[in-house]
Amino acid sequence: MAYEGAKDEYIDSVIYRKFSQMRFSSNPDFNRSLIGLSEMERGHYEFWRKYCPGRKIGLSLIRVYFMVLMRLIFGLTFAVRYLERNESKVIKRYKEVAHLVPELDKRTLEQIIRDEEEHERKFSEQFEERHIKYISFIVLGLADALVEIAGIHAGSLGIYNSTELAGLAGIIAGAAASVAMASAAYAQAKAGFKGSAALSAVYTGISYFVTAVILATPYFLTRVMVEALFASLVCAVLLVAFISFYGSVISGSVFTKDFAEITGIMFGATLALYLVGLIIRHLIGITI
Repeated sequence: MAYEGAKDEYIDSVIYRKFSQMRFSSNPDFNRSLIGLSEMERGHYEFWRKYCPGRKIGLSLIRVYFMVLMRLIFGLTFAVRYLERNESKVIKRYKEVAHLVPELDKRTLEQIIRDEEEHERKFSEQFEERHIKYISFIVLGLADALVEIAGIHAGSLGIYNSTELAGLAGIIAGAAASVAMASAAYAQAKAGFKGSAALSAVYTGISYFVTAVILATPYFLTRVMVEALFASLVCAVLLVAFISFYGSVISGSVFTKDFAEITGIMFGATLALYLVGLIIRHLIGITI
């Protein structure tokens, strides 16, 4: 336990130090706080280190640079909260072994536990970049587009013979729906949201339209409708996995639950609209 505790604290200390050296944060207080976090984790490392004097504490460079990459791609808020996901397990582990620590060090361990509990809450709230408050609007645009555009493409499978027409149908519908979704988000944000209603609309509309374009792209790359639909659905599932994972880290929700719900709704809508397309094609008796 002492070795694992020392290793975890040492790696976290190095990661926070690396974060503080990345000079593109819009908030200068972030770097100072990150240095403080690094020093605190270093102190925790020193505590556990003395209980395993004969073992060399290794540094996982893969983990360190993986976290640096996560900060580069997803931002500081995501990276810090991703690290903090492990804190509850660490706190539980420390409490379980507290009775094994010599009486002389019990107060120090109790302070370490308080540090972990406090910075799990305090720093998680502090490291909130501007776009995070709009994450619900981004997810709203993505989720709605995934369900609606995937359904439109499936419906097109029963009506059109041309993959290009099916792709265009998705983009045109996406453009129209993104404006409607942006308007709805604006009205929703005006009714009490603590942020910019205009930015809420922009985030919602852009996320919807970008998703529509991504899902439509396979239809311009192949002339086989079933292949295009399959590739589009693969893109959709990957997007669902991404937004579910991102949301689970930022908000603390359950990844598997969110992923299963959105995926289930999307495939349900896809199947339903595919059947509607077949019925329309059968009743009208024409294809385009």
